[in-house]
Amino acid sequence: MNQLKANQAQLEQRIADACKGATIRAVEKAAEMTPVGIANPLAGTNTRSGSMKQDWAAKSKWEPVKKGNSFVTELNNDMQYASYVNDGHRMDRHFVPGLVINEESGMLEFNPDGTGGIVVGTKTAYVPGIFMVDAAKEEYRRVLRQELKDIGDVFK
Repeated sequence: MNQLKANQAQLEQRIADACKGATIRAVEKAAEMTPVGIANPLAGTNTRSGSMKQDWAAKSKWEPVKKGNSFVTELNNDMQYASYVNDGHRMDRHFVPGLVINEESGMLEFNPDGTGGIVVGTKTAYVPGIFMVDAAKEEYRRVLRQELKDIGDVFK
């Protein structure tokens, strides 16, 4: 126990490094699972541009902060649509006034005078979630266990 107390700073640094590495891998896992691109069947505004995927790295805090006896890091994504992609969501059919299909091009257009309109929606009433956050948390735990499994050997 005395030897452990003498090496406390080294131990804390090792734990902080393991937390940082695990958080980086969790951020990577969440980004890997985030859909991107128009060809993707879940392509929405934030998934088409790739903004939601990039936001994991931009908003997460992987530098550990010591609070009491704990080290805290954060997995964050503040894109408005992220929770819907993660958890799943309902898709209701609804009427959009002024939205029409151009007979020549077949493209959706908006009538400036607001006339017309169509019912839009999806064939499925529910879009299942991808659960990126759950997978990222599990990856964090896996990496942290792996990094710290031999921590006792370091101080022998």
